Amino acid sequence: MAGDLFSEIKIGILDHDTPDLWSGFRREQESVDINVEAILSPSAAFFGGTLRPAVGATINTEGDTSHAYIDARWQYETASGIFFGLGVGAAIHDGNLDASDPDKKALGSRLLFHIPAELGFRVDEQNSVSLYFEHTSNAYTQDENEGMDRLGVRYGYRF
Repeated sequence: MAGDLFSEIKIGILDHDTPDLWSGFRREQESVDINVEAILSPSAAFFGGTLRPAVGATINTEGDTSHAYIDARWQYETASGIFFGLGVGAAIHDGNLDASDPDKKALGSRLLFHIPAELGFRVDEQNSVSLYFEHTSNAYTQDENEGMDRLGVRYGYRF
């Protein structure tokens, strides 16, 4: 059954390379990203919340930088249905590594850190809506490190 492997599936629409957040520098073209994510069932209690593995992908609709990721995701839920999540993990992307294309970010490394944050509301036991942010960069392990931020909304279905 899906609930044996997956705790929750999420899908969202994100602003590609949102300006004026964590990553400055130049911006890739204004476009939309589709985010899909599976929060897996294995879990551990951690700092009042739950720690679970997550795998996902953020795909750009215009052919700019997309990535796939794997994270450790911590989520805290209140009795009122509000939840907050943070994560840390790794992403692999198909974007530029250097500044050779002025319309693309110079991300410096094929493998990047992935840092997501989410604030949402659980409508009922199975359905949720949330505001989702993700940052990818190489954390200055390379000379080029323009990084990329995405911001948008997601729908979640819990098994």
